[in-house]
Amino acid sequence: MDLSERIARRQQTNAAQSVITQESALNPAVHLPEPIGRGAILERLLDALGPVFEGALPENIAVCGPGGAGKSAIVTSLFSHLNDSFTETSGSIGTTTRSGSAVPTAQFAYVNTRQIDSAFQFYHAILDTVSSEPVPRRGIGTDELAKRLEATIQGTRPVVIAVDHIEDGGISIDDATDLLEPVESSVCLLAIRNGGVGDWSGKVVEVPRYQTHALVDLLAERASYGLASGTVSHEVAREVASWADGDAHDALAALFGAAIHAQESEHEHITSEDVAVGMGAVPEDCIQIGRVLALPDNRRNVLLELLSVGPEAATISEVSAEIGRRTDLSPNTVQRFVYELAETGILERTVINRSSSDGRRPTTVVPRFPTLVFQRLETKR
Repeated sequence: MDLSERIARRQQTNAAQSVITQESALNPAVHLPEPIGRGAILERLLDALGPVFEGALPENIAVCGPGGAGKSAIVTSLFSHLNDSFTETSGSIGTTTRSGSAVPTAQFAYVNTRQIDSAFQFYHAILDTVSSEPVPRRGIGTDELAKRLEATIQGTRPVVIAVDHIEDGGISIDDATDLLEPVESSVCLLAIRNGGVGDWSGKVVEVPRYQTHALVDLLAERASYGLASGTVSHEVAREVASWADGDAHDALAALFGAAIHAQESEHEHITSEDVAVGMGAVPEDCIQIGRVLALPDNRRNVLLELLSVGPEAATISEVSAEIGRRTDLSPNTVQRFVYELAETGILERTVINRSSSDGRRPTTVVPRFPTLVFQRLETKR
């Protein structure tokens, strides 16, 4: 954080007298421009991408590791810097046209599969980066978009395409490979996914969980941007980091939740009570908040109402009926959404201790995502 940012933050803090000064800095779905404590991983990834610095195409690359290890943050930061570097008008890695505009000798595109649900959107996300021309969203079909992608990059320069949240977003490695088949001679696929990669013929860059001290540094850096000065102590940061067991997403969600509770309770700093509440709002095997925020509006609205209804003592049908009364959705539609969200893991069905007329034990649903963080971000959309 440079001096002007520090001064601006103090001005904001004094004006608002608020625990939270910049929500985006605490949001686990938002990545800082520079990953913290991941220098060695960046070097390994640069090694795997090495051929692009000589104008050649690298082997396909898999970036894998546990959730919350910072895979997305590493790749998005690196791609941003590489795109800037490869389009500079000076130096050996960029060329310049007669008009003086920069022509990149390699390009790096990022596709978040949580935000796409079709081949059209897949190709559009890539073209948004690699094409110098505007890419229409209407009046053009998927086949035409695929042809435009092929014409844009085929045989001209290496293009590395990162496809993030493989499987999680509904697109498999095989799907991505098939979609890129028309341009495979000019494209390196960089697949980002949780866990291992199984039968993978390319290079592999493994990203381990954060060590506790590195996670403390990450929390301290985020807090320096997002919280008022003196709000969070080193002890609190260490407690949250130890609890999160190397998962940066869960650690940030817990810290954000603790800050929300502290602000609502009018505490001047984050207390042990706030920390307990923040941790309690992050379920075990937590679904990442970015996946929830990428849901369609009507699903997110149902989740928001679900949290306010409080489903602990009510069956799915009773909860659906109550949400139907509060929204413009019918109870049947709400119930269908709830079952769908449970099927995809956003919610979890649990049996409740109540008898029913047909002898079956009724079920309810509980959230598997950071509830305080979701409520805060969703109500401010």
